[in-house]
Amino acid sequence: MNRLASAAAVPVLLLSLAALPACGGFEPSASSGGSAPSASASASAKAAPPSGQASGSPAESASAAPASAAPPASPSGSSPSSENEAPEKTYKMNKNYDIVPIDKEKTPSKVVLLTFDDGPKSEETLKPILDALDKHHAKAIFFVNGYRVKEHPELLKEIDARGQTIGNHSWDHIKLGREKAETIRKQIGDVQDIVKETTGKTPAFFRPPHASGNADARAIAKEYGLLYMTWSNGSLDWEMSGTKIKDKTSAIVKNVTGQLHSGSNILMHELPWTGEALDPLLTELEKRGYSFVDPALVDAGS
Repeated sequence: MNRLASAAAVPVLLLSLAALPACGGFEPSASSGGSAPSASASASAKAAPPSGQASGSPAESASAAPASAAPPASPSGSSPSSENEAPEKTYKMNKNYDIVPIDKEKTPSKVVLLTFDDGPKSEETLKPILDALDKHHAKAIFFVNGYRVKEHPELLKEIDARGQTIGNHSWDHIKLGREKAETIRKQIGDVQDIVKETTGKTPAFFRPPHASGNADARAIAKEYGLLYMTWSNGSLDWEMSGTKIKDKTSAIVKNVTGQLHSGSNILMHELPWTGEALDPLLTELEKRGYSFVDPALVDAGS
């Protein structure tokens, strides 16, 4: 073949090659217009693409990607977190049991922590509390007793299903400060077990009933990875049973706001009048510029 014929054959050859399908070889890159490794080639690569990088064409994602391929990156560039993956901790508890920012310059300090003790008792007392929290997009810690969980596991599941946090309040609601280490360990450990069996999650917070604790109670709580706390703002709702207070809602709001400060760790209980007072209380706190800390953001190791 002479030079002229050879030159004429080159474009034809190139056109023929361009028409061939990409059979396990290379696919066009969406970003550069060049060639990128196919799914079979990338599966053998040692390094994964940087977080947030495009994962390939729709066809590759649908059919060619291996079954074990990682899910696409989230819009923020980080991989989506699993349900059990703990979020970044932005708050901690101080010696006064207040909840304070870990980084004061980046995290709001005008917050309160909402807590409810002594449940789960009944649907009638629990539901108004959960509904008020949902209305205000607020999260709280429900410190539960083991014997109550045993009686009403469905209520514990409801607390968890609503996205609330479950804390340990001992099995029998006894004064642990008067007990020996063996009893304290069982009171705390049995609650850890039943909550885990019921919800699949293990409590990270512990509050001793009646604020009655001792060195053993603190040490054993730590053994279980629990953050030991009492409170720094009491609603006094527990003192209203059998009293002649007619407007318990106003009394609860007054008690809480009278002690209100940034980081207030507010103690309430699963009581009928507390459920009635919660919506007005949260509304008042919001009017004063306070927001509600999600317990999931509190460092239980602090």
